[in-house]
Order: sequence, then C-alpha cells, then structure tokens
Amino acid sequence: MKLGVNIDHIATLRNARKINEPDPLMALQVLKEAGADQVTIHLREDRRHITDFDAKRICQNSFLPVNMECSINPEIIDIICKLKPHRATLVPERREEVTTEGGLDIIKFEKEIKNAIDKLHKNNIEVSLFIDPDFEQIKKSAQIGAQMIELHTGKYANLHLALNTNINHTPFKVFENYDRKTLKKMLDDELKLIKDAAISGEDLGLEVAAGHGLNYQNVKNIADIKEISELNIGHSIIANAVFLGLKEAIIKMKEIIS
Repeated sequence: MKLGVNIDHIATLRNARKINEPDPLMALQVLKEAGADQVTIHLREDRRHITDFDAKRICQNSFLPVNMECSINPEIIDIICKLKPHRATLVPERREEVTTEGGLDIIKFEKEIKNAIDKLHKNNIEVSLFIDPDFEQIKKSAQIGAQMIELHTGKYANLHLALNTNINHTPFKVFENYDRKTLKKMLDDELKLIKDAAISGEDLGLEVAAGHGLNYQNVKNIADIKEISELNIGHSIIANAVFLGLKEAIIKMKEIIS
C-alpha cells in the first residue's frame, strides 16, 4: 500500500506568522528518505496554506510524484494544467469550511467534473475523484473517465475518535446522544461501507485510494482493506512531526500501515 504525505500544514504553520519558514519545499527530501510514495498538496481557492509559488516549486523539484488536490473551479483547473503534477484529485471545496467535509457529488456536478477531467487528460494528468463511499458515486466516477477514486474516511475517523474519547467534546456533540454500543455499531457499519465501496471501485476498473482524518490509532482497519492501494495522510503526520520529527512521523505511519 502506497503512502502519500500531505504537507499542506507545513504551509499552515508558515502562514501563521506570514514569514518564509517552515518552507514546504524542504519537506521533499525528508519524504523521500522516509519512504513516502508521493507528496500531496491542496491548492485551495483561498490559498489558505499552499500558494501558487509553493505549488510551482514543488511540481518542478519533487523527487516523488505530486498529487495535487483541487476544486473543479475552471481557473484552478487551468493552473493545474500548467503545473502538470502527476495527478489531480478533484475535491469539493467551501470557503467557510475548516477542512474538506465530505466527498464530491459526481452526479450533481457531472458536467463540470467531466469538463475538468477532459481538460486534465488532454494535459496528460491522471485524475482521481475524492468521493464518499457510495456505490452510485463510484459508478458515475468510472463512467465519466476517472482513473482513480479516493474514498472519504472522515466519518469513520470521527466515529473512531468519538468512541475512544469524551463524546461531549465540542467536535463530537453530534454523537452525544449515542451510547458506546451504538457508536461501535455505527463505526463497524461505516468500516464495512468503506470496504464494500473499495471492492466496487476495483470491480469497475478504478484504482482505489482512501484518506481524511486517518491517524496512528485508526489507520490499521483501513490499511487492512486489500482493494485500497493508497492512503493520503497529512494532518496527523505533521502534528506528530512536532514531537517526533517529520522523518520519524512518516516512518511510524508506514510501519503501522505495513
């Protein structure tokens, strides 16, 4: 199973002081030494972390394949076509969200997504679609020409955290009326849904990745799904790098996945 390391939050830390360090570009050598399989970055419309300057330098200098997450905004797609990363992962994006809150609705935005896919393919850029583990979304992804899907594991991650922490903590008030037995069943159901979605994706000829909210505590169940060939993990690795160092944080994640 491949590991893509998302380095967005190195830029988040830099931008907190609006200076020049830490520079995301400096992570590339560390990722290579630690055995990461690709570097993942998200060029958001509001440029809250990775900037155009970052994206250009990373694409030009990366030792590893670059997976660039982006919205389906035509202006952003044009930028991606010029930068020519190895892959573009199309994701939903709302300015007010703290982080990506769900998968792309392929059915609702089929025309716009198909236009983006066609444009990226003309520029020899592989396309992945970040979607919820839903069969209809998976089927539509295959129909409109994506080579890959990335299954959104955010609900699974939130349930796992709620089950293993204080469920009255603010981010998990949505779960406060559920007892532990119910939460465990919800977690098991979500994990089965992800497994079934991965099988469906593979059966339709899609390469299947997964990501969002994965960390040292919850990643093993996802890594055990043999139909998933790649995980993209960012926040947890960068957070643990504060204590372990970036190289050791990546190595630890790879060891758990293995």
